[in-house]
Amino acid sequence: MGIKAVIFDLDGVIVSTDEYHYKAWKSISDKENINFDRTINNRLRGVSRAESLEIILEKANKEYTQEEKEVLLEEKNNVYKKLLTNLSSSEILEGVNEVIDYLKSNNIKVAIGSSSKNTSLILEKIGLSNTFDEIADGTMITKSKPDPQVFILAANKLGVSEKDCLVVEDAEAGVEAALNGNMKVAAVGDAIKCNKATFNLDKLIKLTDIVKKNN
Repeated sequence: MGIKAVIFDLDGVIVSTDEYHYKAWKSISDKENINFDRTINNRLRGVSRAESLEIILEKANKEYTQEEKEVLLEEKNNVYKKLLTNLSSSEILEGVNEVIDYLKSNNIKVAIGSSSKNTSLILEKIGLSNTFDEIADGTMITKSKPDPQVFILAANKLGVSEKDCLVVEDAEAGVEAALNGNMKVAAVGDAIKCNKATFNLDKLIKLTDIVKKNN
């Protein structure tokens, strides 16, 4: 049951970009006169940009063509990327650097497995571009979580069997994706509530204890 690699989700695990996403979706929703609040925003955790838009459009009073949806998706991403210019290393979440240092010093590979198409930009902004052995992100996949594609891709790029990978996730869709990919998964944040993960972590730093016990 050894752990040879740890695959981290990005948003909500390495750095919190939730507020940036919320503000970007809110600006689009307001422009379209669609009701959008924090409760709806919580439903977007861990799902792709396109699926997020579908959830938001449930509240719309008109039907949108695929072409119109593509325009909205591009607008949202442009707003989001502008907001990301404010992102810095100070927003790396507690325990991240310590956990990664521990894993690397114990010869455990580390990767990012994120559905975000802005993964490279975010890692650059927070100064972690060269930290991970491999990156699998939204630009490389055709299926989003809970499909395991992004995690399987990360494992393949690392050259590690799925059963020897541990995924760290903060969203239920991500927990399900890891399990669907035959991987162990540690839940942090909101993902703990779904009660499906192999391990639950109230603090990310406790990941080191899990690795010690399973290696």
